[in-house]
Amino acid sequence: MAARMSRFKIHDDESAPEAAVPILKGVVKSGGQVPNLLGVLANAPAALRGYVRMRGELRNVTLPRGTQERIALAVAAHHRAEPDLSVHSRAAQREGVGLDEIARAQEFTSADPAQAALLAWLRPLVERREPVPVHLHEAALEAGWTEEQLVEAIAVVALESFAAMVDVAGDVPVDGSGEETRQLRAVA
Repeated sequence: MAARMSRFKIHDDESAPEAAVPILKGVVKSGGQVPNLLGVLANAPAALRGYVRMRGELRNVTLPRGTQERIALAVAAHHRAEPDLSVHSRAAQREGVGLDEIARAQEFTSADPAQAALLAWLRPLVERREPVPVHLHEAALEAGWTEEQLVEAIAVVALESFAAMVDVAGDVPVDGSGEETRQLRAVA
């Protein structure tokens, strides 16, 4: 099977526009390889900076990491963003979310009542871009979610929707799936 090609150039720290280089070098220094999403965002340094800053800020929220990964999985599934499903499935597992819960999250549900209430609360926002019905809002609050956490959940949806839209628009390959293609493009 031929490797999938991104519609956008996937940069690394050597091919990126000058304004994106410091961010990508920081990624390489801390984690090794530039994820395809960041390589694509490097085409627009302002978008890359905005994404990295928002992702950094969302590391300091009160929502549990497993909850954030469930939200990311729901958003990725809604957008049919394979790279995001791959990344967030692995991250969810690292946070102790089981395979059955990973599958449920992609359907905006959970066996855990609190998680299910939050995902149900987010579903109308993501799928239909309409207000959350009052009964879902009340159910989320009754399940123990605070208003702060509900707003944080919306922020996670916004960030993950942006990532998914970039990946879908660019037909960006799953990280590692097109490494040979990526290396060839970096040389070109």
